[in-house]
Amino acid sequence: MDMADEDEGRGGVSSSNGRYPPGEGVGQGRPDRGRPNSPTQSHSHSQAQSREVLSDHQSVPIAESWCVTKVDVQKFSYRWKIQNFSFCREEMGEVMKSSHFSTDNPSEKLKWCLRVNPKGLDEESKEYLSLYLLLLSNKSEVRAKFKFSILNIKGEETKAMESQKAYRFVQGKDWGFKKFIRRDFLMDEANGLLPNDQLTLFCEVSVVQDSVNIHGHSQRPKLNVPDCTLTTDLSNLLRDQTFSDVKFDVHGEEFAAHKAIMAARSEVFSAMFATHSNFAEAQNGSVKIVDVEKDVFREMLNFIYTGKVENLNQMADELLAAADKYALTRLKVMCEEALCSNLTTENVASVLMLADMHTATQLKELSIRFCNLNAKEVMETQGWKNMEETQPKLVSEAYRSLAEMNSSSSTDIVTPPRKRLKSLNT
Repeated sequence: MDMADEDEGRGGVSSSNGRYPPGEGVGQGRPDRGRPNSPTQSHSHSQAQSREVLSDHQSVPIAESWCVTKVDVQKFSYRWKIQNFSFCREEMGEVMKSSHFSTDNPSEKLKWCLRVNPKGLDEESKEYLSLYLLLLSNKSEVRAKFKFSILNIKGEETKAMESQKAYRFVQGKDWGFKKFIRRDFLMDEANGLLPNDQLTLFCEVSVVQDSVNIHGHSQRPKLNVPDCTLTTDLSNLLRDQTFSDVKFDVHGEEFAAHKAIMAARSEVFSAMFATHSNFAEAQNGSVKIVDVEKDVFREMLNFIYTGKVENLNQMADELLAAADKYALTRLKVMCEEALCSNLTTENVASVLMLADMHTATQLKELSIRFCNLNAKEVMETQGWKNMEETQPKLVSEAYRSLAEMNSSSSTDIVTPPRKRLKSLNT
């Protein structure tokens, strides 16, 4: 997380009236001053005397009875895109507000919004962008922590600022950062924070709810069960060739692997390595791969062993093709989601053709929807013209979908939602 620093001069948490909350400094991460070093009782009662107790033997203390106080915290996040940001209001103190948002819990009645001052809240912050979280619902009081960040051109969080404690919100009350980020730093194209003149703000909110006491009596010492290391173990197994029984030749580079793991994770490899398989190369312990690049195969192999992808955004299109070929359903949907999250008017036609080629149903549906919602701009791109020449069937599908959308009454959405695509948990 990027903390506040003197180079950018970003300020600490404040309400929109410019005052800092009690005990909060201008910067982040400063230690509290004046904190007592010994325990005290509440209010004005006497202070207990203390002394350090030394023990020759270190041991884990066991209590006959115990209590655990659980403070329930409900977390949710929100993304706000501001297109054509350079055309925003230029006067100091002018404000823009996002749409309302809340949690997915139907019983939760809290409603929030973000408000931003593109050119600062006041004279002190006129060289900065000011950003605040505002409570809109009529509940008497809410305590919440929050974190703001900017998503860069790769969709990664950057320039994050987080409140150091839970602040008290009431209806119409906001907390945030008067000096969230310098405008000159934000507007500098080299920093990649305004791709296509679009500012993407990301907010995470943690609402403090009721606390619950759970108590009981100890029957026996609790055993410390080690954390599961399956992912790490399999990752190490992939790097260690000692027990490998198959090699993949990918454009001259060899990748050692294990038939059992490959077969368990992919029905394509399962058929390839079966006892009566027609794949002679697989039976000889060597498989030649000609239609997948080395970096892509390495990433796919890492996913097969660990379920993780390190460079998903950079090679989502190529990984989608590989995942489709080798029936890696979860990896395929992960690639769909990465491509869907980075749709633009310039690339949507190419993504649509890719989705159609590899039967990526969810990505195809959302790509067509994006085309419909931005039809005029998309149809002027070279990608769309290429699709008209090579994939007239897709163009026809897009027009048909646009006609259906225009005949529907629910056409009040400006941009497609960033929804979680349906995936598998493997």
